[in-house]
Amino acid sequence: MEEPKWLEALLRTNYFTICPRHCETPRNECNMFCLSCQNAAFCIYCRTSLHIDHPVLQIRRSSYHNVVRVSEIENVLDIRGVQTYVINSARVLFLNERPQPKNSSHGATSSTTKTISYFCETCCRTLLDPVRFCSLGCKAEGIRKNKEEEEERLRKERQQETHKGTHPPTRTSNSRRRKGTPHRAPFAS
Repeated sequence: MEEPKWLEALLRTNYFTICPRHCETPRNECNMFCLSCQNAAFCIYCRTSLHIDHPVLQIRRSSYHNVVRVSEIENVLDIRGVQTYVINSARVLFLNERPQPKNSSHGATSSTTKTISYFCETCCRTLLDPVRFCSLGCKAEGIRKNKEEEEERLRKERQQETHKGTHPPTRTSNSRRRKGTPHRAPFAS
């Protein structure tokens, strides 16, 4: 996945603060993110006045964590490999990594049934489905990490190729080698 320029800003933005422009109006939470402007979160009133023709994502909350509807983000970002959930009859995915529950069983098995567990490749959170990541943030981190590892592998391959033609210096035939066994003078008495 080629990471869009706005993704890092989307993941780092603080949402659900009071809009400074509309602090006296109801429903003034900053829960929108503009893919064109790529800066601070804004409220519904700012959208109608400042971002009317811009592509916008609405951020929602689920158990105190930021989520986005799959239907809103799938047209602008490759979300394959990210765990989705159905919350209030809408399919959503989490923006960032969430802490693992303290009492998580990590794929415990009982004597009668075997449980197959799936884990996020970035944070090791238990997943429900056979996907690679628990959130968009973990996918972005995982792809960056894979890209760095691939670059390192290519760098090492290039380094090996350049050193392949060069061999360590070999000794010449007359370079300080002893010829035969040393003979000592007999002891004088």
